Amino acid sequence: MTNLIVVALVLVVFFVISFLTNILGPLIPDIIHSFELSVGLAGFLPFAFFVAYGVMSIPSGILVEKYSEKPVIISAFLLSAIGAFVFAINPSFLVAMLSLFSIGVGMAMLQVAINPLLRTAGGEENFAFNSVLAQLFFGLASFLSPQVYSYLVVPSESSSSLRDVLLNLVPANLQWVSLYWVFAVISMLMVVIVATVKLPKVIKSDEEKVEGLEVYIELFKNRTVLFFFFGIMCYVGAEQGIANWISQFLFIYHDVDPKTVGADTISNFWGALTLGCILGLATLKLIDSKLALMGFSVAAVICLLTALFGSKEVSLIAFPMVGFFLSVMWSVIFSLALNSLSDHHGAFSGILCTGIVGGAFFPLIVGNIAQVSSLQYGMMFMLLPLVYIFIIGLKAQPIIKNKTIFSQTEASVS
Repeated sequence: MTNLIVVALVLVVFFVISFLTNILGPLIPDIIHSFELSVGLAGFLPFAFFVAYGVMSIPSGILVEKYSEKPVIISAFLLSAIGAFVFAINPSFLVAMLSLFSIGVGMAMLQVAINPLLRTAGGEENFAFNSVLAQLFFGLASFLSPQVYSYLVVPSESSSSLRDVLLNLVPANLQWVSLYWVFAVISMLMVVIVATVKLPKVIKSDEEKVEGLEVYIELFKNRTVLFFFFGIMCYVGAEQGIANWISQFLFIYHDVDPKTVGADTISNFWGALTLGCILGLATLKLIDSKLALMGFSVAAVICLLTALFGSKEVSLIAFPMVGFFLSVMWSVIFSLALNSLSDHHGAFSGILCTGIVGGAFFPLIVGNIAQVSSLQYGMMFMLLPLVYIFIIGLKAQPIIKNKTIFSQTEASVS
């Protein structure tokens, strides 16, 4: 039986995860200016956040297995609230690193806990639909968070008591820090909400069960597992490596205001990625997922090169189009991976989620290349993960292929 209250709660959790996760891109120019950082040092900011996924993804599964979902979700939001609050009252580069790691740990815990909860609360028969709906909530938050940032930091003639209160809590030259007060309040609000909602008992499916350490060791020796683990690393690395540096790139090469047009472009990047998810579902009903992965990766490469070497007007369009063509990659790589292994899907899923740590390393590499050459060349490094994703489409040999309209027709004819 569907528990609509819990389904709604999980959708809100997806929204909050995305709202907190994908705000770094608009903030990076401000952080560089406020703390007088080099682009190389700024690259450590997404590193601090996403390295938490590498540290906590598998342990989070063990915690959920031992204590159930509710305590883990509440603890995750408490960690997020503490991280945001500490930085809001003491903004500095070092505290920002610690804060981002704390928030990242919380988000990693949430990612592990909420998917089985969504399946149980919404019913297995509705899980596919609810998963897509959750991704739409995730994308909506990514689209809105840069707009909230602009609302807080861009001067406006119209008065707003909420904005005035938030800006009075931070130094006059660090208006963007007010966003962390928003994060702290949202996280604490989620603690209260989750504490008051009765969550159903989750019976883990085979794909969700945590397995012994020896299984993980065995899987890491499997070339197929490593092949797809690096695929997830490359996808998240490309997504974050591009999104986190868009605003700074436009500021350096096209003198675009990061607080307005820069933030809007990142917002459009996530909006296009969300729209692409919807259209991608239709695409996967028409062609084999491997072909879709190769086609979308080639298109993403073309759009990225266009964004990096085009005019201002072209870049403002091309960067969001990169997001559009990245849209299907996560789900296709994940499904190809699970369909390429006959057993231990639970442990394999945990390993794949650990690959989110790619969001830590790739933006850092971009920043370090930019430090010794230019940000334009640094962002060209993002071509490598896209090429790797193309190779996945070329080389993957799934045991089960995705069902298309044409394969259904052929089956009925035979």
